[in-house]
Amino acid sequence: MKRALFIFLLLNASGLPAQTETIPVIVASGRIYNSETKEPVNAKVVYQSLPYGNRMGIITGDSFSFQLFYNERYSITVEAVGYASAKYLLDPAEAVDGKLIKDIELHHTTGNTSRRHAVGQVMRLDNLIFEQGKSKIDPSSFEELDLLVAMMKEHKSMVIQLEGHTDYLGDPEKNLKLSEQRVEKVKEYLVSKGIHKNRIFTKAFGGTMPLSRDDTPEAHRMNRRVEVRILQN
Repeated sequence: MKRALFIFLLLNASGLPAQTETIPVIVASGRIYNSETKEPVNAKVVYQSLPYGNRMGIITGDSFSFQLFYNERYSITVEAVGYASAKYLLDPAEAVDGKLIKDIELHHTTGNTSRRHAVGQVMRLDNLIFEQGKSKIDPSSFEELDLLVAMMKEHKSMVIQLEGHTDYLGDPEKNLKLSEQRVEKVKEYLVSKGIHKNRIFTKAFGGTMPLSRDDTPEAHRMNRRVEVRILQN
């Protein structure tokens, strides 16, 4: 097994190093491909350590590879245009010879088979944009919302839950209220396009479930999101 040496110095009575300790290197990797054709799919992979997301990164391409630091578990989210997002947990305990291989199958968001929209599946609306600190939807977001409308019209028994998240900055109560207002606005838009209101549930989380706790603009942007959870298909 390939190993990286992390040295911890313990001084004995003479003031000299007493021992060293090694921590194994575990590398997670995998391919990303179409579940039907098995062809490679270019996707965005967001990974973060658990439980607090102290370490995170973004990889684009049809494969991924990164190191699991200090044997921590990691969550990964894989997203590609035209496909339902996929979320997985990587556990270093499952590694073999320092390698944890996890190939990712992505399912098209079009078609009429229920397995493409499995109950419990979560899709993030990456192009959904609101005015800062407000619930008004930017017109540039309508195209992505219209794709969601089309999906629900195609799958007439589908029931979804819109889940609103803000970043963790600022007042928690205000963040919770803002996330609630935003998912309600998204519901209003879907209803205005012909989706019955009884097929759309909403839930607000405020800043309690960040994807990352890194204090960077990119991390805060990722945390401000609306996700679509499939409740019934």
